[in-house]
Amino acid sequence: MTIKTFLPLIAVALLFASCSHVYTPALYHQDIAYQPKPTSFDTAKSLTYVSAGVGGYTNTNYSDLLLSGQLNVSRGHVFDNFNVAYGGFLVLGDYQNGSSDKTQPNYFSDKFFGAVGGRFSMNAFVKSGRADFRFIGMEMAYSHEFGDYADFRKSINTQGGYYVDPRTDLFSIGLTTEVIFHNEGDNTFQHGIRGFLGTTVGHSNLDDTYYNDDTSTQKTFHKIFPKASYFITFKNFFGTFEVGSNIFARFGYKF
Repeated sequence: MTIKTFLPLIAVALLFASCSHVYTPALYHQDIAYQPKPTSFDTAKSLTYVSAGVGGYTNTNYSDLLLSGQLNVSRGHVFDNFNVAYGGFLVLGDYQNGSSDKTQPNYFSDKFFGAVGGRFSMNAFVKSGRADFRFIGMEMAYSHEFGDYADFRKSINTQGGYYVDPRTDLFSIGLTTEVIFHNEGDNTFQHGIRGFLGTTVGHSNLDDTYYNDDTSTQKTFHKIFPKASYFITFKNFFGTFEVGSNIFARFGYKF
């Protein structure tokens, strides 16, 4: 192989190396979180929930790590066979670059990100014994991202050579099903298990670049994400543990 043949191959390899990272919004598929609500067996029919939590997840191609802390405030209500909750949240975190090659263009070790947003949740339920079966529900969340990582995505999106979704405003919506029950006697403990399946709506630039060769059906499934949540209360304290594309745990107080 001559040097004239070899040089173009090197150029192609470098081009693909520069495209090895996929940069998505910090809260992509991470904006939905469990919304606590009073149950039919609670004395109070309206409650305020305040909590703090930590989460971790990787980006689309599993090369980088995102760590964050989150503050949540929400209000929940229970009516006859119906629940509703709404609230706001603040996320502050760090996007850590998985690459150790400091010679790469636009290399960085980590970048700050933050987000503010609101959530809304509602469900229908039936009571049976010590359990509420929230057989069908809906969750939605809106978030606005800010910080160094958001600015970075916008800057490299105009340069080309990267797979980037530069959006900073996300809206996700989906369906839930849940069962929540209490211990025998004094209702000191409550436990709940919830499943969620939803999507982030809107066009992603990755459909035209990273997923360009995929079918329309495959592109649709890229936008769908599941999540499983476990909820527990002890008197006025509560906690949640959630898994999906991320892991998220939080603890709080209701009043």
